[in-house]
Amino acid sequence: MIRGHYMPRHTNSNYVRPGVSPNHPMFGRYLSTVGFPPTQTVYNHWRHWYQPGHLWWTQPPHLQHRFSSFSTVRHPFNRPPRPPDPYNWSSWRQTGILPYTQPRRGLHLSAGLMDRSEREPPPKRRKSADGRLAAERSQRLPECSPPKGSRSTKGSPEWLHNVTGIPVPPGKFPSSPERTEATPELKRHWEDLSQLCNAASAKGRKQKWPFDFSVMSYNILSQDLLCDNTYLYRHCNPPVLDWHHRFPNIIKELEQHSADIMCLQEVQEDHYKQQLKPSLESLGYHCEYKRRTGLKPDGCAVVFKRDRFSLVSCHPVEYFRRGIPLLDRDNVGLIVLLRPIDPHSSLTNVCVANTHLLYNPRRGDIKLAQLAMLLAEISRVAQLPDSSACPVLLCGDLNSVPWSPLYRFIKDSRLDYDGIPIGKVSGQEENPRGQRILTVPIWPRSLGISQQCQYESQTRDSDLKDLEQTELDGFTSPSIEHCLKLTSAYSHYLKESGQPEITTCHSRTAITVDYIFYSAALGDAMAQAECSVPPEKGLQLLGRLSLVGKDELQEVNGLPNQHNSSDHLPLLTRFRLHP
Repeated sequence: MIRGHYMPRHTNSNYVRPGVSPNHPMFGRYLSTVGFPPTQTVYNHWRHWYQPGHLWWTQPPHLQHRFSSFSTVRHPFNRPPRPPDPYNWSSWRQTGILPYTQPRRGLHLSAGLMDRSEREPPPKRRKSADGRLAAERSQRLPECSPPKGSRSTKGSPEWLHNVTGIPVPPGKFPSSPERTEATPELKRHWEDLSQLCNAASAKGRKQKWPFDFSVMSYNILSQDLLCDNTYLYRHCNPPVLDWHHRFPNIIKELEQHSADIMCLQEVQEDHYKQQLKPSLESLGYHCEYKRRTGLKPDGCAVVFKRDRFSLVSCHPVEYFRRGIPLLDRDNVGLIVLLRPIDPHSSLTNVCVANTHLLYNPRRGDIKLAQLAMLLAEISRVAQLPDSSACPVLLCGDLNSVPWSPLYRFIKDSRLDYDGIPIGKVSGQEENPRGQRILTVPIWPRSLGISQQCQYESQTRDSDLKDLEQTELDGFTSPSIEHCLKLTSAYSHYLKESGQPEITTCHSRTAITVDYIFYSAALGDAMAQAECSVPPEKGLQLLGRLSLVGKDELQEVNGLPNQHNSSDHLPLLTRFRLHP
């Protein structure tokens, strides 16, 4: 999930609101209003930064932030750091000037997991009639409420909301004293489905040399986003959120599962270049990466074992389109076409797509448009000379729950969206009050993608008129479709209890948003019963690493924890590709 605040920030860290300076009589009142630490403390440090002749890059030792492991500030080209912005708490936190203070309630707006540019401003807060009450609130931890109409707290375990009221430094994370003991490991077991596949294969296929391989999808939680949204991890003990603790855990987890293909989301660019990529390459992986646009710090990566696959082509997908208001977000996707390395037979290529869709629950129209762009590129990359498609794997954090309209669109290959509110598309909000319905069409024709989620082909002038009429009819009908036959590798319900499976968990919610979809072949255990004519070239699901429910997560104090270093769980599956 993409995390952030409503709070806008200025790219110029020297920015001072017009007409206001540290000597302005309203400066102290402003600092007190927005919830900064004691005004005199901030004012004294501000004067220090702006003393005549002061060298900004010479930071006194007593002002250095000792919690350097939480710092995610980067200074390209060794530029000297700038003085903190007096109206931006993050700016003060990053300088390390005030390591033992925190903002008041007003700064940490009820964000959930959204990017700053992805949300409308919250309603104004009423001023307290009792000054003493306001003073008491200023001493407490931020009590962030979920966004209006959000279901983020619905269904969330009560134990996730038991947090201490003791102030903590910026970049540090409050913990509950009763949870300082060692946390038990989360137990997951392997679900073997190979017997079902083997029985079906024996009836309809001649036994040749099948190619078995494993696939993982994992949102590893960007450290920058973690530090920007500490209120989502109030149930965690502080040490488990340190990148120095998280990185070895993540690498250990990836090495332990040893998947042949791994689709990773929220991969922070500097960590990828300096740590993740070298570590994975040393384990025999080839790595491809696509950072989010708009100077965002993280992106998507697809890595695969060099002795199992060779790279045919790589296709990054940027969802941002200048001039199209619907597509003004910085999410991305990454598609690779892989050729299996098999000495016994000639196998078809496999198309692997990885993405992290927009989080904002209220913008289902954007999510569908982003998904349509990804599906169009998959259709182009996976197309074979005979117009059929090679097997497809669609992995990622789709920020949508099972059985939602977006989920149904992927699985059923069609969505009739007449009358659907944009807040219901992802299923993250149960009561999307006052929201408009999806427009017809959802995305404009200028995007160059048809309602069948394919690129509009260039045709001869003689055929142009008929094609335009067909496309016009499609753009006036409230339905979209795609040509890929995809099945989810997980059932989304626990076999033993029937409770919903959980793939992500933090202080706000515990739901499923991560998926592995695949082209199911003849005899596949998860294929839909009504699929009477499965594709000739497809995959059979041999097994999967089980997911867990809320009860199991409660026993390990949620996510992240001592052993699981992301707020998501990795999905791990094993497939069989027949010649």
